[in-house]
Amino acid sequence: MCPRFQAAYIRGVARLRPCIVVHYHEISLKAGNRPLFLRQLAKNLARATADLAPVRVVQRSGRIVLDLEANEKPEAVRDRIARVSGVANFALAYRVPSTPEAMKAVIARLIDGREFESFRIAARRAFKSYPMTSVELNRELGAFVLERARTRVDLERPALTITVEVMPDETFIYLDRQPGPGGLPVGSSGTVAALLSGGIDSPVAAWRMLKRGCRVVFVHFHSVPYLPATSQAKARALVDRLTEWQYHSRLFLVPFGEIQREVVLSVPPAARVVVYRRLMVRIAEAVAQAQGAMALTTGESLGQVASQTLENISRIDEVAAIPVLRPLIGMDKLEITAEARRLGTFDISIEPDLDCCTLFVPPHPATRLAADAVRAVEDRLDVARLVRAGVEGAACEAFDWPMAVTPGVGPPTEGRDAVRAAATGGASAERESRQGRTTGDPSQ
Repeated sequence: MCPRFQAAYIRGVARLRPCIVVHYHEISLKAGNRPLFLRQLAKNLARATADLAPVRVVQRSGRIVLDLEANEKPEAVRDRIARVSGVANFALAYRVPSTPEAMKAVIARLIDGREFESFRIAARRAFKSYPMTSVELNRELGAFVLERARTRVDLERPALTITVEVMPDETFIYLDRQPGPGGLPVGSSGTVAALLSGGIDSPVAAWRMLKRGCRVVFVHFHSVPYLPATSQAKARALVDRLTEWQYHSRLFLVPFGEIQREVVLSVPPAARVVVYRRLMVRIAEAVAQAQGAMALTTGESLGQVASQTLENISRIDEVAAIPVLRPLIGMDKLEITAEARRLGTFDISIEPDLDCCTLFVPPHPATRLAADAVRAVEDRLDVARLVRAGVEGAACEAFDWPMAVTPGVGPPTEGRDAVRAAATGGASAERESRQGRTTGDPSQ
């Protein structure tokens, strides 16, 4: 093609058809269940970009494509994909016919005016009947780049990688591939209920469950009116941030101050922290069961505080009828803090506040409570009534993203009744079972 016609051709093709090319990794290992995971990923991609329409999500062989041909903000769409679990990597790409001349025209548009000391072409064919091999494409397109730019080829550490994905009916070309969060699509692994304290750890734990494909219901315990409502504001801000990963969230705000006061009146100081945690687990479990959650999630890290020794974790888990997942159990504080910074929750978590963890907490809590000792002190309490009070006093707020947050939305009547029923039945049964196996003097 003569230079004059080539320039005209480049200008014509330069009116590009932008799209986002999304690649996945772990999903590809799912064999027979792969279509289910891909449908969920496509649904989440559509939801994450719902306010940036028009975006058309199309499943292609080995990838998902977001068609942005009529979209005026392709860069904004690209940025949203970085928070979609299940995405291994993604790029803002351009769709062209699968001919070398069309590919060169797009590459010219992308590199003109851009300085890069080295480059490589990474061409891949999705079908082997294409008339040129990947090596031949790399050579021809690489020679074209060398004609247009002052640069050199570097196959090991290039300053710029030009990726060319050749499909049967079209080709995708892009420069800047970005890593995604990985994991599995939210909604593909069931629902868990996360105990959200407002500190650094619990939001990171909840995010890790989101990354593994779980939907997360949030449960926050507060001590209003004994303490200000600042912890509730922090919980809302954290849920607001985490909703960017799952698009709809429910936050249950559980009044815990009066429950703590009753514990203080009956339980020796050293045992109070473990008793608080056992009551929290019972209440959160009632909320979880009413919301269809199959497990609880906490931000505990082994040995970090008194309630997180193996012995005390065992005492806490004794009252749970569903699994208690601890995704941070083997991480130290520095690792958790670094992840909170990357996630964007750290600055929220370190805002000063007073939460239920600071109310009526003894200076020297026990680190290795025996099972008999915990049961003995709990027999001084009406556990079923305390659990029921926490559940019935809980307020529910709903959050949606990318649409506006809608706090103050109470759960449906039937949902609240289900929570009460789960609390009453579950706590009563647990107490009866506990009473049946308790021996010795309860006052000890």
